[in-house]
Amino acid sequence: MVRIKGWARIGLAASLAGVMMLAAACGNGAATSPSGQGDAQGQTGSAAGQKEPIKIGVLASMTGALEDYGKQTVRGFELGLDYATEGSLMLDGRPLQFIVEDTETKADVAVKKATKLIEDEKVDFLVGSSSSADTLAVVPLAEEYKKVMIVEPAAADSITGANWNKYIFRTQRNSSQDAIAAALAIAKNGTRIATLAQDYAFGRDGVEAFKETAVKLGADIILEEYTDPKATDVTANLQKIIQAKPDYLYVVWAGANTPWNQIADMKLQEQGIKLSTGTANFAALKTMKSLVGMEGFTLYYYDLPKNKVNDWLVEQHKKRFNGEAPDLFVPGGMSAAISIVEALKKTGGDTDAENLIKAMEGMTFESPKGPMTFRPEDHQALQSMYVITLKDKEGFDYPVPVLMTELDPDETAPPIRNKK
Repeated sequence: MVRIKGWARIGLAASLAGVMMLAAACGNGAATSPSGQGDAQGQTGSAAGQKEPIKIGVLASMTGALEDYGKQTVRGFELGLDYATEGSLMLDGRPLQFIVEDTETKADVAVKKATKLIEDEKVDFLVGSSSSADTLAVVPLAEEYKKVMIVEPAAADSITGANWNKYIFRTQRNSSQDAIAAALAIAKNGTRIATLAQDYAFGRDGVEAFKETAVKLGADIILEEYTDPKATDVTANLQKIIQAKPDYLYVVWAGANTPWNQIADMKLQEQGIKLSTGTANFAALKTMKSLVGMEGFTLYYYDLPKNKVNDWLVEQHKKRFNGEAPDLFVPGGMSAAISIVEALKKTGGDTDAENLIKAMEGMTFESPKGPMTFRPEDHQALQSMYVITLKDKEGFDYPVPVLMTELDPDETAPPIRNKK
């Protein structure tokens, strides 16, 4: 039973934009008419004698600069509900529903959509969003309305730092976890490092966290360059970096307008400047062909984690989506869904926020990246990260991340920054 508003089903429609409501009472692709009224048998849940559903509101960039991230999250979230409920998509006799709202990668829209989910749809949980800026705008609403919010895939430190409140839990890694992994990959005593990042919360938090860790390891941060998040020309920034002559350039970047071609055109590597960054989604990897041999890190690549959850994810994703492997943020969406189901199991299906918080603080649950634990102090999920190098591999049209070292959750545990 899939309730739909103008959408055919995850992975089958040409566009995922707009408002979508999926009553996750089965995962076999059955659907009702486009009106979205009733279930597959033409009955509403109450008419069929079902208990009231547990509702989850998912905020995601289904359009805008980060739409690829949003679509991956939604796809992973549906798979996660399927996995965590062993295909029933029910919990204690109650169907699990999720409603997706497009933030358009705009903070003001995210606030309006979150308010709609809470006030009109009466959701029990919020999940999202693709953009750190969108997420930071919504975080106060979770506290105002006393709704547990699972942050996925936004990574800015301030979400579980200065702007945190007790209703916020994050399954996605934060910028400090990125930074620790990045620093462990390249920072050594006396290493001279320049940084390039986009000028918003994700970029600045990422650089600050990287600096903190890299300096502790003995590196020198000799230059920080920031660009407009929408910029497509970073030539001036790269010229300054070349003049500074660092040993490494560490790049913090999100979105489609990647700087890799310009870096290659300006021959930074030929001038002795090694590059390091977090590898991103498949689309971004295809722009990184000039970076073969680069040492960096990733939060996920589908053949790196070795555990039964990831095995299931890869198998099912390929089966359901034309042989495609899960991309960067699919496992995060899955982890968010699993964490909600596991929390509800602990509360016996109780959706009261205070009881959920008690159940979730310190909770360990399985994910495609292995065990994750919500740290009690700031509700950040501690998780594995991966130090990698990019290599050519036959049959792939992008450089493949190859594992050098898996960093366990304790190694990449970020500083507690909420001061609460």
